[in-house]
Amino acid sequence: MSTIRDRLSSKAQENQPSGMIQSQARRQTVDTSAHQVLKDKLHISLIEKINSISEWQRLNDNDQNSFIKQFIEKKIAQEFSSTPLSSFEKEQIILDIRQEVKGFGPLDPLLCDPTISDILVNGPHHVYVEVGGKLRKTNVRFRDNAHLMNIIERIVSRVGRRIDEKSPMVDARLPDGSRVNAVIPPLAIDGASLSIRRFKGDAATMQNLLQWGSMTVGMAETLKSAVKAHLNIVISGGTGAGKTTLLNSLSSQIPEDERIVTIEDSAELSLQQEHVVRLETRPANIEGTGQITARDLVMNSLRMRPDRVVIGECRGAEALDMLQAMNTGHDGSLTTLHANTPRDACGRLETMCMFSGVELPEKTIRTQIASAVHMIVQASRLGDGSRRVTYISEVTGMEGNIITIQDIFKWEQYGLDENGRVIGCHVSTGVRPKFAEKCKAKGIKLPLEIFDSNAPAVYLCKNPPNEKVGRTKSSSSAEGQESQTLDDLIKQRKAQKFNG
Repeated sequence: MSTIRDRLSSKAQENQPSGMIQSQARRQTVDTSAHQVLKDKLHISLIEKINSISEWQRLNDNDQNSFIKQFIEKKIAQEFSSTPLSSFEKEQIILDIRQEVKGFGPLDPLLCDPTISDILVNGPHHVYVEVGGKLRKTNVRFRDNAHLMNIIERIVSRVGRRIDEKSPMVDARLPDGSRVNAVIPPLAIDGASLSIRRFKGDAATMQNLLQWGSMTVGMAETLKSAVKAHLNIVISGGTGAGKTTLLNSLSSQIPEDERIVTIEDSAELSLQQEHVVRLETRPANIEGTGQITARDLVMNSLRMRPDRVVIGECRGAEALDMLQAMNTGHDGSLTTLHANTPRDACGRLETMCMFSGVELPEKTIRTQIASAVHMIVQASRLGDGSRRVTYISEVTGMEGNIITIQDIFKWEQYGLDENGRVIGCHVSTGVRPKFAEKCKAKGIKLPLEIFDSNAPAVYLCKNPPNEKVGRTKSSSSAEGQESQTLDDLIKQRKAQKFNG
């Protein structure tokens, strides 16, 4: 007869990916109290042995892994032969100890799962993951809060950061570029809290966004031309909306012969170009001095002869210096900020400029924004967990004291289907952007028919967003066309329109 705990555990596993369920189920067969005591003793013995080896850091990964395996097997045979262990249990113990010594302990299986986009640790016994835009609880657990604290300290120390009672909050990153935020007691009441935003190594191209259905071919062609025409672009959106992914995709369109300077609080951008200078802010040291802010880096970057300045996230006084850079010959700059709509993004930029301490009239700040920012791209996370580019808007200037914005493309949502999937479609507003003339002057081909309100919405994904019944737009799946380039699809659409 099953216990309540067994029934609850099996119910929680129903909502987890099959690979994760199997690995966790196999792990639970080993993780008994006796085996945990055995692992602790072996772990301590291994650490003592490693500390006595002066050449340990010079060994490569294969040699270190081989040494760990041989040491544990020999230790079990000599001192713990009375403990009955199967071959699988021995392998699992070796794997767990290797993860504790070289990796990130219980987090390693989650970090190896490509379907997981976020890992959220609420204390040592509550670990959640986001899969497909939905949060799910896992059976991964830390021994206690000290165990969790040890993993957090290992993460932050690798990037030169620190976390303690004087600095109980920290932003850091993993070796693969994933973003990490940690909060420890006394600020975190129920134990240390750890949030990991996974880095997607395949998210640095516009083609991937098209295959995910985040935008149409026409929208991608517009953004591609805007980057090449050196427009200043602001990407706005909420938390988890995909702003950094979109920024990486846009930056991939920057020509190879341009010098790029990136500025971030925690380096997570993955630019494909060779001529890139990466700058990262620095927090204050234990004496409270030595802090280098994003504003300091923005001002210094202008002395580094950049062709492009890319700011990972604009969140404070650096907004004013960024606008100054955009207005003084550094066209083609990119940045992200938190806002719900393109109009809200302009208001947030205005608010952040006030953080600088320079008392400027509101009209002067708005004039700076209208002159510096050419395009606002809104990224949103929808109710079903999908991420879409919901607006591509152009900043056209000022009318009185108001910044004027015109939407070029937008996402129209009509409802939900029986499976909870969002029903909607990207549409063109029929407005021809002013920067089309700039693209023409620079020899950049931007097909003007994509801005026609009757132009079809062409997707490059196998399951395109649904189309509202009765609209003249057609949403077509480009299955089988993944190998085609954007230019090929534009030519194909021109031919269809001509023949029609």
